[in-house]
Amino acid sequence: MKTRYYHTFLMAFFAAVLFAGCKKDFLERLPQTAITSTDFFKTVADMETYSNGFYEMSGNTSFGPGTSDVFSDNISVYLGGSEVDNMIRGNISASNVSSDSWKWDNLRRINYMLNNLQNVKGDQVSIDHFKGIARFYRAVFYFQMMKRFGDVPFYNTVLGATDDAALYKPKDPRSLVADSVRADFEFAAAHVKADGSATRITKWASLSMLARFCLFEGTFRKYHDELNLQSTANSFLERAVSASQEVMAAGFSIYNTGKKAEDYQKLFTSTDLSSNKEMIFYQDYDQALNRSNSTHYVFDWQWSLSKSLADTYLMLDGTPFTSSPGYSTKPYVQMFSNRDPRMATTIMPPGFSTVIGGIPNKTRPTFGGYPQIKFYALDPSTKVYTEFTDLPVIRYAEVLLINAEAKTELNTLTQSDLDKTVNLLRSRVGMPALNMTTANAQPDPVLVAMYPLTTGANQGVLLEIRRERNVELACEGFRFDDLLRWKAGKLLAKPTQGMYVPALGAYDVTGDGVEDIAILNSPSETGPISSLPESVRSKLVLYYLNSNSFYLSEGTKGFVMFPQDISSPRSFIEPKYYYFPIPLQQIVLNPKLTQPTGWQ
Repeated sequence: MKTRYYHTFLMAFFAAVLFAGCKKDFLERLPQTAITSTDFFKTVADMETYSNGFYEMSGNTSFGPGTSDVFSDNISVYLGGSEVDNMIRGNISASNVSSDSWKWDNLRRINYMLNNLQNVKGDQVSIDHFKGIARFYRAVFYFQMMKRFGDVPFYNTVLGATDDAALYKPKDPRSLVADSVRADFEFAAAHVKADGSATRITKWASLSMLARFCLFEGTFRKYHDELNLQSTANSFLERAVSASQEVMAAGFSIYNTGKKAEDYQKLFTSTDLSSNKEMIFYQDYDQALNRSNSTHYVFDWQWSLSKSLADTYLMLDGTPFTSSPGYSTKPYVQMFSNRDPRMATTIMPPGFSTVIGGIPNKTRPTFGGYPQIKFYALDPSTKVYTEFTDLPVIRYAEVLLINAEAKTELNTLTQSDLDKTVNLLRSRVGMPALNMTTANAQPDPVLVAMYPLTTGANQGVLLEIRRERNVELACEGFRFDDLLRWKAGKLLAKPTQGMYVPALGAYDVTGDGVEDIAILNSPSETGPISSLPESVRSKLVLYYLNSNSFYLSEGTKGFVMFPQDISSPRSFIEPKYYYFPIPLQQIVLNPKLTQPTGWQ
């Protein structure tokens, strides 16, 4: 049975009373009217009640269930104006960056608990369990801050209003913050209990996040030579290996019933993941409790996936799609033939129909032509824009990919390692196994161009592991972080491309042999469709190049592209754009703070 205690009455009550009076900075002491540690932190049950509030932090897409890659090169266009898109067009500065990015209230909540456990009575194992959960979430908080800002001030205590030296101290170096994050995850891995529902933080979720963090930090240090931390990269990579191997020995498994694409799809469209052995940590939603998410937005919102992601999926025989003759000019209805089955469960294939209406959908070139369907629920009882599917946060597939990548970076990978990791994922969907010798003998030139910093004898297999990671974890919110740590931000500077259009005119995009859409210069230029039967013409969805929403790369043919790439070109400045600026008002409040590299 699913757990039901995300927002208990007690948690809501104490959270409201405890934090209602805080009006200035998160570091200020609690108001006199708030419940104090003397009143509250007395039993293990108090710790559990208070720590239940931390689970709200799991909704952040940097840790919680991501349902898109809107900040990355996997998206062809994002009309909502993402922060990353604004930054690489030169429209972000310290004066206009979101002030929400420099919020510390969650850290204050966590440290308040950790600083006030001296009077708790009870079983030490249980006390350490909930202390471990608090330290887990503190590590998550700082992991996110590091990814955004690099160096940040580190606090492990709640400060009072008169603690000026600490309140207004400069940033701590990355090495100190990273070591502190690692120590918190290590404590959680050692003390949080192994048993319990996968909707709660367990030992295995703690080890998985430790592995995720160590892979990030190890590769970030390796590829970002400007930090002068390369000599310490391997210690993080080695811990990524050992932590992931602990999880691999714990009894989790890849969900595989032999149904290939359907098995993969069910990970993201199931209303109950409680018995799924691939789930290490997930968020549960329930119609009976009116706990819903908005996964339907992935299909109907303001983005589509990019041609570069579509091209990444291999052919069914395991060869790169990009090595196929004429691959770059294949029309939409041919793109999906004989491809990795995960492609058609991630990008909308011809003939796909939603549960609302049951009529095959017609792809929209105004968004690029490759709508995302991963996470889009297929249950016919679904409500419009409301869904009750459970959402993975940490799944075993990611742990396997961490293990394979870290071992490759350490030059310790073997074929046996691949068979226990990457090839389990390929086997699920019926794809050929990755052969280490073959991959290293013939590195894919397209991937080499994407990731020029990869070198050495294992270059080929490392590139294929990166491909596998992008394919397996597509739209789960990992891609932007991967580009950061691989120092591959230059990929964000390239104008994104959508579907290929060989000429103006009408096209079948549902796969039934009948034209569904037409791309024309203007409403008055109907020549390309004039010869079609009226019964077909009357049902066409018409798109015009002069509507200023998209254009074709070669004028009247080519890839769907977008006007903003002409009016406001992309540029990725290294190393500046691997970080965001600290909001200017924070620098004014604390002059000892300095901006990240490039933002000074």
